[in-house]
Amino acid sequence: MTGKSQVPGGWQGLSAPSLADIEAMATEAYSRLPERFQELCEGLIIRVEDFPEDRVLEAMNLESEFDLLGLFQGVGLPFQSPSAPQQMPNMIWLYRRPILDYWAEHEDSLGDIVTHVLVHEIGHHFGLSDDDIEAIEAEAD
Repeated sequence: MTGKSQVPGGWQGLSAPSLADIEAMATEAYSRLPERFQELCEGLIIRVEDFPEDRVLEAMNLESEFDLLGLFQGVGLPFQSPSAPQQMPNMIWLYRRPILDYWAEHEDSLGDIVTHVLVHEIGHHFGLSDDDIEAIEAEAD
């Protein structure tokens, strides 16, 4: 063996997926949603960042910036009212570094994880709680 490192499978030139890569995965996953769901998401903003902001971590009492893969911020569709004051648009945040950390520790593909987090957060946009979403997922399995 020579002094050079032998990296199996040609991994040597690869780097971790970027924010743009995760955003492209989320866009592709969103495009596969049924049209009626996409229509209900009109005006919903989807953003990808490396980590949640410190104020989010504090508000949610999280110990680590790796504890949150995604976040919905806004007012769920069933709770919106035409008489309510103008609100900021609903937003979904996907957090790249926690998603990559989760991917490294599990058997799921990165695309499946991004899709799962996106759909979970869209569930909150629809007004579903974490318990509601978990029940739906359990029934689907």
